Amino acid sequence: MLNFLNKTRQLLYPNVRSLSHTLTACQSNVTAESTTAASNNAVVTKPALILPQNYAEYAPVNRNTARQAWIENVDAVAERKVGLMELHPDVFAAQPRVDIIQENIEWQRKYRYVSMAHTKTRAEVRGGGRKPWPQKGMGRARHGSIRSPLFKGGGVVHGPRSPTSHFYMLPFYKRVLGLTSTLSVKLAQDDLHIIENVEIPTRDAQFIKDLIQERNWGPSVLIIDKQDIFPENICYATDTLGYVNLMPAFGLNVYSMLKHDTLVLTVDAVKHLEERLLFQLHRNDAASKGSKFKLDQV
Repeated sequence: MLNFLNKTRQLLYPNVRSLSHTLTACQSNVTAESTTAASNNAVVTKPALILPQNYAEYAPVNRNTARQAWIENVDAVAERKVGLMELHPDVFAAQPRVDIIQENIEWQRKYRYVSMAHTKTRAEVRGGGRKPWPQKGMGRARHGSIRSPLFKGGGVVHGPRSPTSHFYMLPFYKRVLGLTSTLSVKLAQDDLHIIENVEIPTRDAQFIKDLIQERNWGPSVLIIDKQDIFPENICYATDTLGYVNLMPAFGLNVYSMLKHDTLVLTVDAVKHLEERLLFQLHRNDAASKGSKFKLDQV
């Protein structure tokens, strides 16, 4: 075996006389190559970020409706495309159901509304304890109280009683389709932008103003990130701007997306929303999950 190795050594490295010298020569060659590659990489700039879509778990209904979006930078006011991201068509290219979007808006407006309108019954109106006139003998109609609903100043029949809740639960799939429809509409209208992250270089509010003006993001902006704790700089910068709001991905809703003109998502937020919405679209136990919200239960 040693003779074979020595013959091989002599063929590959005729100038090297021992196996240890051979190993040293190989290591020096590898080190030189790695050093050269590292120096070359130091000169070459960072390549563009390309994020393809993975259709292995959830295949789209129509592959021809695939969407792509640029990934923008936020480290400077000047716009720079740092990458390209492929969006899942079932989430960002869904059929824009305007009727479902309207149902989601009405649901969000009403489920938190409590009516305080209140009317008094004949038992709650002040006075009217004495019978106004005798039951018989006067030729008048029979009455037991002047606070009857038939009298002026009396009680009200079937009037509103406070507090009255207008809460109801929208069906499960209408809530999911409302999100996909609104995201698709925002993307189709060029009101959806994807940024690399929310790490801005300064906490000055003027940076956000210049960024919105340079990117043409519209009069109101909603910034979505996956985490519910945002960096310190962007929190300080948007604190005094009433038209720029921050929201975590788990709080995204149809009403907030339509209330703001521009929707800005981070790359992590897009991945998180696609993962959650695709899971909800393909689950088969939605009926049992939504049964506890039905109002016809005893």
